[in-house]
Amino acid sequence: MSNSRAMATSLVGAKVDGVAGYLFFTEQGRMLSRRIEPALDDVARRLTGFRSTMHKTAEEASKGGNMLNEAMGDRRQLPQPAAAQRQSWPF
Repeated sequence: MSNSRAMATSLVGAKVDGVAGYLFFTEQGRMLSRRIEPALDDVARRLTGFRSTMHKTAEEASKGGNMLNEAMGDRRQLPQPAAAQRQSWPF
């Protein structure tokens, strides 16, 4: 790793640590955390819903492709989309 990359990584880490320290160890930071927590929960809920919608869309597209192949006389099944593997929620 080059020196400039190591320096940039260190600076980013220091900033993240500073923000975390502010949020967890100061009264103003704790108040801010309590205020933004519902908004973050809402964002996470919306992302979960979006992910579910995309999964359903991929499944339906795969089914449609299989139906089209059958209608055209090709009996091969299209591979299932990666979303069908049920990846666990990363958070």
